[in-house]
Amino acid sequence: MSWIQDNKFLVALGGGTLVGAAVIIFLGLQGSSKYEQAQMDYETAFGEASGFVKGPLYPKDQNRDGKKKALDEYRAATESLQAAFAPYRPKELKNGTPQEFTSSLKAANEEVRKAFENSETKLPDAFFLGFENYKSSLARSNSTGILSFQLASIKDIMLSLAKSGASELKNVHRPLLEEEDGREFKPADTAVARPLPVEITFLAPEKSVREFLSSIVKADGKYVVIRSIRIANAKKDPPRAADAKFEKPAAAAPAGGDVFGGFVLPGEEPKTEGAPAAAPETAPAPEPAGNSSRILAQVLGNEELQVFVRLDIMQFLPAKKLP
Repeated sequence: MSWIQDNKFLVALGGGTLVGAAVIIFLGLQGSSKYEQAQMDYETAFGEASGFVKGPLYPKDQNRDGKKKALDEYRAATESLQAAFAPYRPKELKNGTPQEFTSSLKAANEEVRKAFENSETKLPDAFFLGFENYKSSLARSNSTGILSFQLASIKDIMLSLAKSGASELKNVHRPLLEEEDGREFKPADTAVARPLPVEITFLAPEKSVREFLSSIVKADGKYVVIRSIRIANAKKDPPRAADAKFEKPAAAAPAGGDVFGGFVLPGEEPKTEGAPAAAPETAPAPEPAGNSSRILAQVLGNEELQVFVRLDIMQFLPAKKLP
């Protein structure tokens, strides 16, 4: 007998293995060709898409003219907007010496304190325009430029508050800037302005609050944004009836100088000779129907408002050059 007949199982197993290996190799080669074709298709499509992105529009006159018109209009609008903010854009901020900044700070603080004293506005004991950390220390040399810009704006804001007739300034908080910590301010690529925040808490009548808020948003050469505001009554309890203060009518003078108001006492004759005729009393002019502010004030009393406002003094960055 031959070896194949004696080892039929091994022969069958070997044959099956060879056939399976051939099938696997065939499928692998076929899949490899499909992968290479798919990769080539992808690279071709990617190259075409990249060309469309980097290249001009589809070569038609109307597409080319439309794109040029849109870009020209966008450029004009951007340049117009940058020009509109030019008055609020400070010139180059040069850093002076720390001693010069301290002298400017003390002068500004004295001017503001005098304005508050004239308006009888109460100030906190530690008031120093929000720059309390520089009462006993000097500013960094690399921060005096931006601090001087911020100081000028805060001084104008405080003078506006004093002019409005506020009753009391509670607090002024100024967060530290990057330069004060020895760091460098790096604006984002899309930034056009840098906000310099300051928080103010004060007490004032409603009229003073309106005048103050109107003045800071209309300041010449300054661009101030009100980021948030909270207004509450200084009195937590609602007004009571006893709070109403009405004016008392003036007592009428006796007619003819008689202490009894011209009345005849029992047993006396009326006096007519030598006594001038009493002029008829004139009725007081009625209060205008639309003027209810005085009555409202009498009912509510001298109510004051407690105001917290967070402002951003905007330092506009240099205009960007368009490509």
